[in-house]
Amino acid sequence: MSRKGCPDEYPITLIINGYEIAVFQLTKYDLIDWAYGYLFSEGFIQDASDIEAIHIDEEMGAIHVSLHSHFDEEQVFSKKKHYTAGCGRGVTFFSMTDVKNFAKVSSNKKYELSYLLKKRSEFAQNSSLYLETGGMHGACMVEEDGMMTIREDIGRHNAVDKIIGCALRKGLSPERLILLTTGRVSYEMLSKAAKFGFPVIGSRTAATKQAVQLAKFLNLEVIGYLRGKMATIYTSAGRVNNDLTQEIDFERSIEGGN
Repeated sequence: MSRKGCPDEYPITLIINGYEIAVFQLTKYDLIDWAYGYLFSEGFIQDASDIEAIHIDEEMGAIHVSLHSHFDEEQVFSKKKHYTAGCGRGVTFFSMTDVKNFAKVSSNKKYELSYLLKKRSEFAQNSSLYLETGGMHGACMVEEDGMMTIREDIGRHNAVDKIIGCALRKGLSPERLILLTTGRVSYEMLSKAAKFGFPVIGSRTAATKQAVQLAKFLNLEVIGYLRGKMATIYTSAGRVNNDLTQEIDFERSIEGGN
C-alpha cells in the first residue's frame, strides 16, 4: 500500500507598514501571490502597483509588506474580524453588508458545460501537491485561450487568494477568466471572487446558501459538483450552456436545504 506524504502548514504573520495584521496558517508555496491576493481581497490595495516591496522572512515566519501609501491602521483594526470557515484558519475584515456593496460582475462571455468539466478534470490531474499528499486544496484560473494556472494551499480560501494575486501580478482582466476550486464555495470565497470580478466560479463540491444568494445579487455564475459528467448550476446569469445529453441540475433550489 502506497503512503502519501503529509501536507504542510505553517503559522505566518502578515505585517503591513510595520503593523501586524494577523497570523495565518499557510502552505509555504507562492506566498508572494498570496500576499497580493489577500491584500486585494481585503481592500488594503486596489492594484498590484500599490505595493512597494514584499519581503518573506521564512526564519521568523513573517511576510513584510511595504505599501506606497499610508493606510489607516486605526480604521482597519476597529473593524470586527470575521474568521473564515474551513481548513487553514483565515480572517476577513469584510462583513456580508460590506460585500453587498461590491460592484456587480459584468461579462458577456459564455461557456459550454462540457468545457468546464474538461478543465476541472485537467485541474485535478495537475494538482501536484494534492497528488503528493491527498490533503491539499487548490484553485485554478482558466484564461480565454485555455491556459491554466494552479495554486495550492492547506486552506481553500488561501488558494483562491494565491490565484487572485497571480492574476493581479500578471495584469489580467477578470472578465474572461474562470475560477475553479476544490473547496466548498462559502460566502467569504464568493466575496473574494466577486471583489476581483471573476464572472464564473466552479467547484467540485457544494456552494452554501449565503454564497448563492450573494452570487445572484452580484451577478456571478456558480457551478457546483463539477465531477465527471455531472454538475449543479446554482445561478441564472446565463454564462453556462448545458451541451450535454443528460439532464443537469439547473438552478437547483437551495431554499429547502437540498
